[in-house]
Amino acid sequence: MSREKSNPLKSLFEPGNFAVIGASRDEKKIGHAIVRNLLKGGFKGGIYPVSPKSGEILGMKVYADIREIEDEIDMVSICVPSGLCLEAVRQCSEKRVRNIQIITSGFSEVGNNRDEEEMVAIAKSAGSRILGPNIFGMYCGASSMNSTFSATGINPGSVAILTQSGALGIAMIGKTAVENMGLSAIVSLGNKSDIDEADLLEYLIDDASTRVIMMYIEGVKKGERLIRMLKRTTKEKPVIVIKSGKSKRGAMAAASHTGSLAGSDRIFDSIMKQMGVLRADTLEAAFDWAKFLSICPEPGGDNSVIVTNGGGIGVLATDACEKFGIDLYDNQDVLKSVFGPVTPSFGSTKNPVDITGGAMAGDYRTALSAPALSGEMNSTIALYCETATFDSENLAPMIRETFERHLAANKPIAYAAVGGESVEKAMALLRRENVPVFSDVEPAVSCLGAAYRFYRYRKEPIEPYCKPDINAGRINEIVDSVIADGRNSLLAAEGREVMIAAGINVPKSGIAKNIGDAVDLAESMGYPLVMKIVSRDILHKSDAGGIALDLENRDDVMHAYEAIIHNCRSYRPDASIEGVELAEMAQKGVEIVVGAIRDASFGPVVMCGLGGIYVEVMKDVSFRSFPLSVNETMGMVRELRSFPLLLGVRGEQRKDIEGVVDAIIKLGAILKSCDRITDMEINPLAVYEQNSGLKALDVRILVKNPKEDRT
Repeated sequence: MSREKSNPLKSLFEPGNFAVIGASRDEKKIGHAIVRNLLKGGFKGGIYPVSPKSGEILGMKVYADIREIEDEIDMVSICVPSGLCLEAVRQCSEKRVRNIQIITSGFSEVGNNRDEEEMVAIAKSAGSRILGPNIFGMYCGASSMNSTFSATGINPGSVAILTQSGALGIAMIGKTAVENMGLSAIVSLGNKSDIDEADLLEYLIDDASTRVIMMYIEGVKKGERLIRMLKRTTKEKPVIVIKSGKSKRGAMAAASHTGSLAGSDRIFDSIMKQMGVLRADTLEAAFDWAKFLSICPEPGGDNSVIVTNGGGIGVLATDACEKFGIDLYDNQDVLKSVFGPVTPSFGSTKNPVDITGGAMAGDYRTALSAPALSGEMNSTIALYCETATFDSENLAPMIRETFERHLAANKPIAYAAVGGESVEKAMALLRRENVPVFSDVEPAVSCLGAAYRFYRYRKEPIEPYCKPDINAGRINEIVDSVIADGRNSLLAAEGREVMIAAGINVPKSGIAKNIGDAVDLAESMGYPLVMKIVSRDILHKSDAGGIALDLENRDDVMHAYEAIIHNCRSYRPDASIEGVELAEMAQKGVEIVVGAIRDASFGPVVMCGLGGIYVEVMKDVSFRSFPLSVNETMGMVRELRSFPLLLGVRGEQRKDIEGVVDAIIKLGAILKSCDRITDMEINPLAVYEQNSGLKALDVRILVKNPKEDRT
């Protein structure tokens, strides 16, 4: 396969020729800045300024119309007023330009969707791709192409940045210059009318010069494709994401616990972890991680060692290691053998290794060289507190030398140095040399923690997705009848039928239309029983007083029927009540909630958590994008704070955890098999001892009825 086919956007990053529509002689105009940056950056192809005014710009001939240019054009930058953009795109399509970046704003970000959609349609008809609109341009080191209007130069390097925010992206360019962080690419996505993050990842995953990818995202449009590309990319390269903005789901989804707990940001966060993406809370952390991961080698194992000259700072680092998931090496015999020669008797060779405040640069050099040479230790956290006895003029050379030794040994190391002016000056010098040194413990350990998260994700085997055997035909028949009836939710009996079709156990049950039927049904089923209201208008039965438990005889059944009907009439006078459901009183088990929703951005998403009446209070839930493997599903169950309840506490037996995993996967499969289902939940799912199974005690399923305008 040719590289062009494997990277469809190669001509976007590495165009042969570049035209600028809206080029200007005015140095204050964007059209001038882009031409200047292309020229100044050393772009390897031809540059063609386009403007109604003839003449020259920066010594280059100006064309009145792009169609006058004889050469083929791979890339055009449009920076004319918004009212002229549509015509500019038409001209580009006639010229068969391969890629069009639209700098101009004033489109969907201000509600002008029509013009934006028309530009995309025109471009697609000619086989062109659009980047933007509302962007600052892009840079690619491979082609020395700087088509941004940034005032700051860009140094080539190994970090690629994709940003939805133009202003923030320009600021990022400035920050990379200050941090001396070289870029392989930076791309402004703007409104993402056509090209989005998934498209760009398809190029960057194969780009040899890109070691780390950093993305700033405000919203996701084609989440399922993004998931597929992230899953591929993070097995090859670290991906760091900063995400802003939290949106609310509609009332339909919020009608279930799954929907109300699944704010879009929570789903985004869960899916990023699932895909091995490193999500940063701050720009500072994102830049720290990106620079560290682009410089330092990947850990070769899980063992890390802390070397310090102060006990307090060592304890801070130990706490941070636990926070960021770094395992400390604890073979005391090896630690004593390796660090004993440089550690005073009043110091400590335990991890953290404390070589004490009297340590000089030579002592540090020896101590920090040891883990680089050791076959037992895979990474190092080096800490320094300024002391009056330390030969501070040797601080920077010592750090530089021991860093180079770690690089030579293919091991990561992070430094934290705390002190006054001389220490800060040394660190500023080292940072400009791309040595990972920090003024505080936490960012240093955080960077190493990011490296370990990437390392562990890469080690995880790629497993096939589960394809459970469910009766999809029967499920769709049930949903068809619900929609034909003009409803958006399944009744209890219908939900029970869906569970049976999916192979999920449910209690024996039946529907009674009146009190006499209820008594007859109860006598035929046997006791104890539970009674629930059956109403399309009452989804949360317990809130309406629509559930009665522990019914032991016919008198209990009659009293319960009257109470439930009265409660529900009072709760919702206009509710349509079909009757009551009588079901066997299931044996008590651990109550779990499992659910599935169709997220607007990411498609099918499954959930599990601590169930019962406390689900909204405890909010002990986890989410994953579907489809899933068994181990991925087991991982979402294990991350629950309540997971020990399933393992068995205080002498209890282990519960049927595998059954929970199976139920989650089957709910996801139901959602996949029936695109009309939007929201589904079992709460509670009673989980019994291992090999004793589980039962879906209450099922809630919502559907999208095409007869109504529900989005």
